[in-house]
Amino acid sequence: MKIHIIGGGNLGVSVAVGIAKFTEGNQVTVTRRSVANIKHLEELGITVSSDNKHNIQEADVILLTIKPYQVDLVLAEILPAISNKIIASAVSGLSIEKLQNKIGPLNHAIRVMPNIAAQFGESATCITFQDDKATYGKEVVALFEGLGTAPVIDEKLMDAATVLAASGTAFALRYMRASMQAGIEIGFDWKTSLAISAQTVKGAAEMLMQEQVHPEQLIDRVTTPQGCTIAGLSEMESHGFSSSLIRGIKSALKQIKGK
Repeated sequence: MKIHIIGGGNLGVSVAVGIAKFTEGNQVTVTRRSVANIKHLEELGITVSSDNKHNIQEADVILLTIKPYQVDLVLAEILPAISNKIIASAVSGLSIEKLQNKIGPLNHAIRVMPNIAAQFGESATCITFQDDKATYGKEVVALFEGLGTAPVIDEKLMDAATVLAASGTAFALRYMRASMQAGIEIGFDWKTSLAISAQTVKGAAEMLMQEQVHPEQLIDRVTTPQGCTIAGLSEMESHGFSSSLIRGIKSALKQIKGK
């Protein structure tokens, strides 16, 4: 497939790198008005251009990783040059219905929400599409399955997916930062502390992914009566560890919905 990514910011670049590294036979173009900061992508065989229409007629999938206020301007620029294209939007808050109306019946609207871990093949990419676009949606799912997981969800959950999968990256990193800081306080240098914290989180996530069980079942394996683990968990919960995280996720969702 030929993938044309419009928007060479953090997300667009992450997806482009992931496709180049972890999928076979796909060709990627990334466009951005100023390409100086993304010229290094050419070392991975990625085409870089300041022209949004650069070879866009050859694209199988056009991925929009731009800001909401840029959508109309970008579509006005590219629509005269394309027809019968899959247009996958990672634009927050832009519904499939609105996108389909904007791109017309000759193109196919798909909505995606990857995260920046795509460049390491570890994105949690949520995807949604209308029933009559299932054939095209499956092509996009197959592409993003090469970059991690790619569950198909109801569109009404896409804002929630943005918070849980995209913003969730920052939330997870904030936990690791706190864990690293604690490691320094109990005697490690910051590099060793970070390495231990990051690998521990990676290992915990891998256990969940492999065993497909509730987290509490794995927590029970680690805790022993009157042990240090349960003492630490109890202290964290007494200061609102879980409840503050839940409130943060719900607050982020309210921000997206404008409530």
